[in-house]
Amino acid sequence: MYLNKVTLYGNLTRDPEVKALPGGTQVASFGLATNRTFKNKEGQKQEQSEFHNIVAFGKTAEVMGQYLKKGRPAYIEGRIQTRSWDKEGVKQYRTEIVVETFQFGPQAGAGASSSQTPAQEQEEQPPVFGGEAIQYPDEEINPEDIPF
Repeated sequence: MYLNKVTLYGNLTRDPEVKALPGGTQVASFGLATNRTFKNKEGQKQEQSEFHNIVAFGKTAEVMGQYLKKGRPAYIEGRIQTRSWDKEGVKQYRTEIVVETFQFGPQAGAGASSSQTPAQEQEEQPPVFGGEAIQYPDEEINPEDIPF
């Protein structure tokens, strides 16, 4: 069995750019920065940043393009893909993370200092997993209805 799985949590380096493929499928692309803190041989604290190219397709791309903005944190799960093409006789390569699922990170200023009510915040950014908004039931769940 082979495995190609990537898990990232970082901040967007630019707003998602949403385009449509000739077949009508939406494609969103943006950058994500992740940081790593470590101690060098001398024991000094060092920080290293990595920049990742992120690509999403379909409904996931539409939602990301609508709600994500530069500087906002996001949790991304996906797979690594490397594309290649010829440009003026020179082979070009680009390694990308293709999004399979994602979640929004916390919004800056969320909490006590937020001027929005929780209902307004939920309308503005619905919880997303796998590219589709979670649909909560309208009625209360009765514990007696649970079969175990």
